[in-house]
Amino acid sequence: MNGFVKRVSTKISKLSGEQIEQVIDAISEENEIRDAILGSLSTGLIVCDENGLLYQTNKAAERLVPFAKNPGDPRVGDVPVWELIADADVAAFVKSLWEKQRNNVSRDFALSAPGGATRRITLSAMALVRGKKMTGTILKIDDVTEKFNQELRLRRMENLAGLTNVAANVAHEIKNPLGSISIHIQLIQKALVKARGAGGLLPGEKFLERYLGIVNEEIERLNKIVVDFLYAVRPVRPVLALTNPDEALKKAAEFLRPELSAKRVELKLSLAPECPDLLLDEKLFRQVILNLAKNAVAALPDGGILAFSSRVRHDRYILTVADNGHGMEPETAARIFEPYFTTKADGTGLGMTMAYKIIREFLGDIDVKSIAGEGTAVVISLPLPQSERRLLEGPATT
Repeated sequence: MNGFVKRVSTKISKLSGEQIEQVIDAISEENEIRDAILGSLSTGLIVCDENGLLYQTNKAAERLVPFAKNPGDPRVGDVPVWELIADADVAAFVKSLWEKQRNNVSRDFALSAPGGATRRITLSAMALVRGKKMTGTILKIDDVTEKFNQELRLRRMENLAGLTNVAANVAHEIKNPLGSISIHIQLIQKALVKARGAGGLLPGEKFLERYLGIVNEEIERLNKIVVDFLYAVRPVRPVLALTNPDEALKKAAEFLRPELSAKRVELKLSLAPECPDLLLDEKLFRQVILNLAKNAVAALPDGGILAFSSRVRHDRYILTVADNGHGMEPETAARIFEPYFTTKADGTGLGMTMAYKIIREFLGDIDVKSIAGEGTAVVISLPLPQSERRLLEGPATT
């Protein structure tokens, strides 16, 4: 239809009144179809020119984004779109797109919905181009409330399933020191009864101190078990912000280098050429990296290589932490994320459990690939804030 209109426009002076009327009807029908398509979409669209003035919105956008002024009111034609949006955070983000001339970015927002509920949206900005020239910006709004709730329910189910295993392990761990405490208290009681029967003389101080010392050690052991249990089951509460993961990786590498050098471990870095910002909690992400490095060093008692590598593939950021240590058998690798499972004499068995929980909070995945005698690779996959990166044609300009 666009090609037809262009051809007709070059011959408009030669058309009769009836033919011109037919062309206008065709254009009107095309516009009605376009409006019907936009109005039927569940994804919200706000199309603006290069100054942030509205070209068009659809019904989904007006439903998902709280507007302080009706975007369809002709009186708002000279008002930038961020001044029409009621929510301060959304308006500030949209305004920053024009101030910083940014596109191909996205951000999640939690908005108040009718009835006191919370609606979660992802607002993405894409370039609007015509003739290879940027003529504005398209704001795409997706309602991710249900997706967010499903992921939240899934994480809760995973936590409950993990809690069952943790509780069983804790019960087993607590049973041993309790048995030891019980035995040594019985020995003290028997010694006191025997002493009273032999003239009321109590046993020497060293005798009592030996048994009481063991009791105190076991009580401290119980306390550590309880503290570790609370650490394992306490919910992770990340503070998400747009963060460059490779920059966090570089900082962790510089922190680790002195210790690795002392243990004859060579650290290699191979980072993505253009790393995008991700929604992460930098402190928790650093905790995961340091924990993985600690495990790798434990697998390299005689030195070796620890490699950090990152890449961007499709809509995912992939981080690999690999070593050329002694590796693991398949049965061991399959249990690596289980709470309290450890192959180290002084390990708590909670480090990889916490790493898994943190990465899942980032909506990512973590996997372990290991070959006994060759080494281990931990692969972390995190979603990019925006998966669609494309240029869309804009309306014609005069």
